[in-house]
Amino acid sequence: MKDYCLRATAGDGQIRAFVATSKFLVDKAAQIHKTNPVASAALGRTLTAAAIMGLMLGHDDHSLTLNIRGDGPLGGVLAVTDGLGRVRGYVRNPLADVPNRADGKLNVGGAVGNGQLTVAKDLGLKEPYVGTTPLVSGEIAEDIASYFMASEQTPSIISLGVMVDVDLSIKAAGGFFVQLLPGASDEIIDRLEAHIQGFPQISRLLDEEKTPEDVLDMLLSPFGYEITERHPIGFVCTCSKERMERGLISLGAVEIKSILEEQGKAEISCHFCSKTYQFNGEDLAQMLQALSV
Repeated sequence: MKDYCLRATAGDGQIRAFVATSKFLVDKAAQIHKTNPVASAALGRTLTAAAIMGLMLGHDDHSLTLNIRGDGPLGGVLAVTDGLGRVRGYVRNPLADVPNRADGKLNVGGAVGNGQLTVAKDLGLKEPYVGTTPLVSGEIAEDIASYFMASEQTPSIISLGVMVDVDLSIKAAGGFFVQLLPGASDEIIDRLEAHIQGFPQISRLLDEEKTPEDVLDMLLSPFGYEITERHPIGFVCTCSKERMERGLISLGAVEIKSILEEQGKAEISCHFCSKTYQFNGEDLAQMLQALSV
């Protein structure tokens, strides 16, 4: 089964929901960045949330960046996505480690610490929309729900989960967003809150081989829901040698000349996928010539 996300409406248009399974994209990210379990959980939750939020953008070419910065040993997490659910990201300290919580679960909040969440949306306008809110718990789901309430006035129930196996591979990963739309009645709000209270962890449900369709039915069966979209999501990096070359050129002639004289070549690695690009002396000389024209 490939990773995908369901979009649905319920309660006569008063509720919208997204349910995603993201095991394979999270496992790919964990392998690329060689993350410890708590870093895998933090990165996986952030990637899953970003993929879901990307599908909310409404246009394939729009993009969204989730930037979580905390004072914990993890340092923070960054994820970038587009309107097609193609997501990439990294954790600043993939080897961060903290003791598990008292209940035995991975202590993502302790690894992230106190800080802030920034959401930047590039909607094709002159300036991106940027919203920043304080981290509530560092557990990521609660922090994103707080962002939606503070910055977009959208009450949201969000669950994100990653289950890491003993060999550090990802057993299950996914998430759901249930949001109340403008004009939702008090009756719908009360019924939804009562129904979802104590809802099982999304990662446990997926590990028990529940599908996103099963989870959606569990979430919204009392409200008369309709699935409106089933969209693939995945870890996709958009780096290329041409992009890296543009990055080098942006350093300017003085810096490129210094690199050429001192090292004779340049090597650049992508933060998102760890792919390395080589630029030899001839490449650097051509960049200098282009800058001098």
